[in-house]
Amino acid sequence: MTTPTTVCFRHPDRATRLACSEYRRSICVECSHDSAVGQKCPICAGPQQRTRVVRARDITHANRSTTPLTMALIAINVAVYVIGELVPDLGQEILNRGAQLSFWIDQGEWWRGITATFLHGGLMHLAFNMWALWIFGPTLERRFGTIPFGALYLAAGLNGSALYHGLGNQAWAVGASGAIFGLFGALLLTSFRQRHTQVGQAIFSQLALLLGINLMLPFLSDRIAWEAHIGGLIAGVVIAFAWDRLPRTGAYLLLQRTIIALFVAAAALGTLILA
Repeated sequence: MTTPTTVCFRHPDRATRLACSEYRRSICVECSHDSAVGQKCPICAGPQQRTRVVRARDITHANRSTTPLTMALIAINVAVYVIGELVPDLGQEILNRGAQLSFWIDQGEWWRGITATFLHGGLMHLAFNMWALWIFGPTLERRFGTIPFGALYLAAGLNGSALYHGLGNQAWAVGASGAIFGLFGALLLTSFRQRHTQVGQAIFSQLALLLGINLMLPFLSDRIAWEAHIGGLIAGVVIAFAWDRLPRTGAYLLLQRTIIALFVAAAALGTLILA
């Protein structure tokens, strides 16, 4: 079956069988512009169709309704801290039962490696971690999906707790820093190829600032659990590296990402229990 011959919409004297893939306008060879989805006419292929202004606010403050898990994690962390401040006795009880302590983990309370990531030792500690989650969580959740993002967050938090415990630290440890550093690691790897774009540059600038501050903190205070930071960072990099090897599309892409992250989480949990 052949395509009916007609005339170019800009050159009526020229017969053609080509058509714009956007609005099906008949076009001749001279008016045809190659695109990713066929050929386009000069109107559809014009600059106004190929470029779009991206504001800095759009990069860091996109619609938060599309990132429900990030918002839920922030809400839970803030709620736990506020409850502890308003009801000190209850706050102390939550701390006693949820903070990471090697002695109790050795007694079988492995869940402390998870619950400790929802506890914080002060307002500044909470504010810094939640600010980082507010900035970088939505980027990862939108890019990879809510469930894989949750698995990444869990794996990074567990891996941070596992490294802290595995190195024999006996002090109390709390905070979402291990999970946050997992997000840093994932973003560093997944944004590497976009470092020359506006979005990539914005992400790298923010990451450089936060990582620089966090790398300096252990030198300023011996109360910083740098082991949890490193553990979370490693988990984030490993998971993002594995994700990057997956096909870009596919019916089971979200499932594959989730399984990879949960595998890392399971390995961290096993290390936490057996170390």
